[in-house]
Amino acid sequence: MLRLFTAVPIPFEVAETLGRRQTGLPGAKWRPAEALHITLAFYGDVDERRADDLAAELARIPGGAFEIELKGVGAFGDAHRSHTLWAGLEPSERLNVLAGRCKSAAERAGVTMEPRLYRPHVTLAYLKTQTNPDRIGAWITNHNLLHSPPIRIDRFGLYSSTLSDDGSHYELEREYPL
Repeated sequence: MLRLFTAVPIPFEVAETLGRRQTGLPGAKWRPAEALHITLAFYGDVDERRADDLAAELARIPGGAFEIELKGVGAFGDAHRSHTLWAGLEPSERLNVLAGRCKSAAERAGVTMEPRLYRPHVTLAYLKTQTNPDRIGAWITNHNLLHSPPIRIDRFGLYSSTLSDDGSHYELEREYPL
């Protein structure tokens, strides 16, 4: 079984800029530059035959490069605890369409996905349970004016994810030009 997802990689120069913001919050486990991406669809555990079918269906997605912009930061969690810091994106119909096509490719390949509302973002850090909520709020306030220049999206990838004690490690399995 392979744990798979599709994503748009973040260019190195943008990851470097985000990296300069990844500081000043005790309890944050910052994601390294090579792990920064925008998930399009999370497939979960997929057997090898279905993974091959999925890869073939993803190759059928029509192309066309487009641009996105990062904007703002925030946290996922509930009323009691935040668990993830993220950088947001300006609304992008093209990105939403690409994510929808990745989901449709999974359906055609017979891959069952969890129903999730698509909320494009870049995960910056995972937060330990004891992370001070006031410090999380202060970090968000201090970085919420984030706004990147346009980022050209001309490809996406199918990635495998391996969980370890140090967090997830991602491996690009296939790349698809747009």
